[in-house]
Amino acid sequence: MTKIGIIIGSTRPGRNGEAVAKWVYEQASLRSDANFELVDLLDFNLPHLDEIMPPSFGQYANEHTKRWAAKIAEFDGFVFVTPEYNHSTSGSLKNAIDYLYGEWNNKAAAIVSYGSLGGTRAAEHLRLILGELQIADVRNQVAFSLMTDFENFSVFKPSDGHLSALQTTLDQLVAWSNALAPLRTT
Repeated sequence: MTKIGIIIGSTRPGRNGEAVAKWVYEQASLRSDANFELVDLLDFNLPHLDEIMPPSFGQYANEHTKRWAAKIAEFDGFVFVTPEYNHSTSGSLKNAIDYLYGEWNNKAAAIVSYGSLGGTRAAEHLRLILGELQIADVRNQVAFSLMTDFENFSVFKPSDGHLSALQTTLDQLVAWSNALAPLRTT
């Protein structure tokens, strides 16, 4: 069965991303067309990129990189849950993405963002990064506003309208993940 990783793209203390990712996971877990797993960057403790060889060579020297590569290789697609920091994605997510290359190729991704303007600028930057790694990002996304979907900017309380957007996003993600499967087996 198709396996989708829901990546919590922030390691910041007090981060909102964990609550958002757990909500995505809870909703996704009700589906029967894929298996979903939460992937927390905090669990991998990746330092700033410290591999000597470029990731495209796939010659990882460090155990933390090998562990990260093995985890990402398990998935057919991803939901990136990203905050918006200074009009872009988080440094910790960008760093984690930069560690690998082949493990990302020919997979699909969806973006769930949050920030003062729904994290849409972070999502746009993330789409450019994903394209370079041969990750096909689906059109639909879910964007949460710190003003309307969080109480006091910190307690996640999504409006009901986001559920429909998430289901459409996941429909696209699962379909694209399945469609790209033949490219991953060659």
